[in-house]
Amino acid sequence: MTSQQELPSLSIYLNFVEGECREAFEFYRSVFGGEFSNIMAFDDMPPDDDYPIPEGWGDKVMHVSLPIGNGILMGSDVPPGFGPPLTVGSNYSVSYRPPSRDEADRVFAALCEGGEVTMELQDMFWGDYFGSCTDRFGINWQVGLEQEGSEG
Repeated sequence: MTSQQELPSLSIYLNFVEGECREAFEFYRSVFGGEFSNIMAFDDMPPDDDYPIPEGWGDKVMHVSLPIGNGILMGSDVPPGFGPPLTVGSNYSVSYRPPSRDEADRVFAALCEGGEVTMELQDMFWGDYFGSCTDRFGINWQVGLEQEGSEG
């Protein structure tokens, strides 16, 4: 029998274009209950010349996780210039948590076929092996393997 941690999982990842992620997630927490398992601001990121944080965005949410039942609702604010432009109604991703690095590679390659890679699958500063893409049907995907010591 496979343990819960070894099973792949799907979650929803919400992106906010007006810097309202914190307010939205406080609302969701009031609706569903529970506590955030993780919340990080852009100021918590190491400096990165490829992704400079626009002035006034340092206290905005880079990542938040709210466990709800067996799933996790995740989100972030998206500063201008971070990825393709978002519009309300397409500001979400399906997040897949694979059980292994090999499975992450396989699923990511399959989802990207005929679509567009928005971030190559790679080891990230928060500890995950992570990448994102839009599949050939226009659905945004995130593939993230939680590795030892990562904060998911």
